[in-house]
Amino acid sequence: MDLKTTYLGFELKNPIVVGACPMGTSVDSIRALEAAGAAAIVLPSLFEEEIMAAARSAMEMESAGAGFAEAGSYMPNPDGYHIGPGQYLDHLKAAKDAVSMPIIGSLNGTSVGGWTNYSKKMESAGADALELNTYLLPFDADETGAEVEQRTIDIVKAVKDTVSIPVSVKLSPFFSSLPNLAKRLEEVGTDGIVMFNRFYPPDIDIENLDVIPNLRLSTADELRLRLRWLAVLSAQSKMSLSATGGAHSAVDVIKAVMCGAHSVQLVSALLIHGPDHIGRTLEAMSFWLTDHEYQSLEQMQGSLSLSKVENPKAFARANYMKMLDSWEM
Repeated sequence: MDLKTTYLGFELKNPIVVGACPMGTSVDSIRALEAAGAAAIVLPSLFEEEIMAAARSAMEMESAGAGFAEAGSYMPNPDGYHIGPGQYLDHLKAAKDAVSMPIIGSLNGTSVGGWTNYSKKMESAGADALELNTYLLPFDADETGAEVEQRTIDIVKAVKDTVSIPVSVKLSPFFSSLPNLAKRLEEVGTDGIVMFNRFYPPDIDIENLDVIPNLRLSTADELRLRLRWLAVLSAQSKMSLSATGGAHSAVDVIKAVMCGAHSVQLVSALLIHGPDHIGRTLEAMSFWLTDHEYQSLEQMQGSLSLSKVENPKAFARANYMKMLDSWEM
């Protein structure tokens, strides 16, 4: 079965991309993921806070060292961040040398800041593409929704003006008009959209009056939000579309591709089941496609987009109304 797809201009052997996760921190793990069938990988994100901490460290070292070799011992350790910009670039180079599948670098932040500088360094280190993880949580009551959207556009445009490799942006589902934002991103040259960023809201410790981290892996239920917007955007955009969050099985991947995804990022399923889950998923996909008389993955891609589905209203209010009416006490 021909499972090939095109994502960010790359012909991939199948639509399964390993999303940014701890499995991408080891070269050996990246090799294992490729051997298991992964078509590409997004490395874990380099955070804006890491870039800023590295810049501060360099300035403090220069100021405190005053030419003394032992000044390196004064360099502050940015607690809470597992890797600095220098180590990230070294890891990117090693990963690129270790495998043949596309390596996508990831930047996570909220402002233009050092993004343009490090996006260029990632390109020089061998990144085949970049994924910009715009983790924007507006807390300022004076900041408008339009200003939040413009920040996202400004970040992407600044990076696109700096590098020549493809650039995708990983979005939140909470924008007031996602189709309009996607259109504006396409106008500034964005190559792809990844849907969606999974926010990790903290929990509250009521005994110690503290805010604590709380990681929960995705479930297949989360995929439905992605399916709706894949169907909507694939009918209106020429950008590459990738689904992330909620894809665990062959059926999930097939649903996403039918709604218009060019790739599907797996994370939680791989953390639970390991790299071999990729091969099992691809095998099940091939069986299903053959059983339903498809010749290729491309043949079914976008077949349930908003422009092709028999009842487009099912992606809008119809499903909401039907579900409420069907509830029985």
